[in-house]
Amino acid sequence: MKLVRALIIASHPVPSIAVTAIATLLAAEAAPPGFGARPLVLVGLAVLAGQLSVGWSNDAVDADRDTAAGRTDKPAATGQIGARALWLGAGIAATATLTLAAALGPVSLAIDAAMTAVAWSYNLGLKSTVWSGACYAVAFGLLLSFAASALPGAPLATWSVTLAAALLGLGAHFANVLPDLAADERNGVRGLPQRVAARYGPGATRGAALALLLAASVLLLVGASPGRRWVAVAGLGCAVVLAAVGALGRGRLPFLAAIGIAGLDAVLVAAGVEALTAGPHVAGALG
Repeated sequence: MKLVRALIIASHPVPSIAVTAIATLLAAEAAPPGFGARPLVLVGLAVLAGQLSVGWSNDAVDADRDTAAGRTDKPAATGQIGARALWLGAGIAATATLTLAAALGPVSLAIDAAMTAVAWSYNLGLKSTVWSGACYAVAFGLLLSFAASALPGAPLATWSVTLAAALLGLGAHFANVLPDLAADERNGVRGLPQRVAARYGPGATRGAALALLLAASVLLLVGASPGRRWVAVAGLGCAVVLAAVGALGRGRLPFLAAIGIAGLDAVLVAAGVEALTAGPHVAGALG
């Protein structure tokens, strides 16, 4: 049981479940009447397996650094699980996500392979480079096309909802590092948000997080379907209030406000305020 508990904690369960739920809900909402449950189940399982592989490989890579930093929230740092076990779990999960995606079709497999490659590249070194933000933007943007690829004709997600998701991912990346900027500086983690903070100050990283997440909210409103525009308007209004709190607040308030906007944007995406696809346009190109 201790091993299972350690694996669950190391999987970063909250974001993993949230990302899985968003992808599955979007695919279900965009599915035509009479669409079977099998593709939706495969989407959910594939995304969950992918998230597990990312979480476990992340903690495996950071095991020594987290131990040195005294991270009591990391099972590998407290001796509850070893890096070797995390690497094994990550490898199994990565194989599982690609296998499940292949069951959906070649388009789904290609998108899932790209998402997995980007996420693993981040864990294996890009997190400490200027390309860290691109990893988040690409992975979040591809997620919606993966959900759409399970539908008849394997369509891609529309450009507007893809861009909104990319902005959400990039903004979440900036928001996520806000409490750890000082620790990241000591440990040599110099991703895009940390570089912005080093050059322009922590306030610039906070401002970038809020601006990116607000931009995602605005884009979702612009592309919202007429029947759900009021949901997007309400979401944007709440996001503006949170942005003001984040801009004026101190301590952990800016971080909490940014995470709140990210959560709102995620809910708007999952609620389908904007159409996921514009119709099948991939299958024909593939013959």
